[in-house]
Amino acid sequence: MDRDRSERLVHVVDDADGEATEPVTLVLALDGFLDAGNAATVAAEHLLEERGPVVATFDVDALFDYRARRPPVSFVRDHYADYEAPRLVVRRQRDAAGRAYLLLVGPEPDIRWEGFARAVREVVERLGVDRVVAMAAVPMAVPHTRPVALTEHANDPALVLGPSAWQGELRVPSSAQALLEIRLGEWGHAMQGVVVHVPHYVAQMSYPRAAISLLEHVGRVADIDIDLASLRESAEQTDAEIAAYLEEHAEVRQVVEGLEQQYDTFHRAQAEGSSLLADDEPLPTGEDIGRQFEQFLAGLDAPEDRDDRA
Repeated sequence: MDRDRSERLVHVVDDADGEATEPVTLVLALDGFLDAGNAATVAAEHLLEERGPVVATFDVDALFDYRARRPPVSFVRDHYADYEAPRLVVRRQRDAAGRAYLLLVGPEPDIRWEGFARAVREVVERLGVDRVVAMAAVPMAVPHTRPVALTEHANDPALVLGPSAWQGELRVPSSAQALLEIRLGEWGHAMQGVVVHVPHYVAQMSYPRAAISLLEHVGRVADIDIDLASLRESAEQTDAEIAAYLEEHAEVRQVVEGLEQQYDTFHRAQAEGSSLLADDEPLPTGEDIGRQFEQFLAGLDAPEDRDDRA
């Protein structure tokens, strides 16, 4: 028994069990592989504007590859300081209506995914979790000027709210979240998730619009009341920066217009019940978009330089 305890990857605080008087939702937001546009990270930071107490701590040293994702540290004149250690924790949060939920945040484990899944199972069973809801984001060839699309998934089909846009089987690289959903289902615990589609030309910057879509969905499926006012202000500011850049750069604007045509053709075909394939028109490739938006990303990082050039 002592050996089992020493090998545990998670420590649940002693008094956490006493607080779980009724079933709660565990919201999961891991940064790393499935976090295009920092959508899950921004969503989690919004939920953590008022931080609740930590009720479970994972052994990051056993899960994190420090050489692949080196934590930042400050060099001050002649010494190192302010080392930012990675943390993977569960906090007990309160929504805008005062209802309790749990939030698991931190870096996606680099190794020991099976051990991580067992550790989350311990959290679920000790803290009275009745469902896990995961947030994630992937880059897609979609325009930022159209409604944000989402893909739902769950280990119980009854938890998925709407029909899937994906048909057949799609083989994709795995993730700790994907394995966790499978394992929790095998252990009889409900887990569902939502993946937001982020325009791939803004996938390397923070894109609050995607974070809002994630939180809106979590609010619906988990009955969590989330005040999104401040996040909507950030999204409007980001949208304005993108619009201003497109106004100044016709070649980049043409790329976005091509994506808009592709998007509109696809959704028009869906509405009419006709073929979902667009007309045989030349559309921008991923290489075209990536090359033309290198300047775009640099421009957003240096707005003063942009003003000087104007």
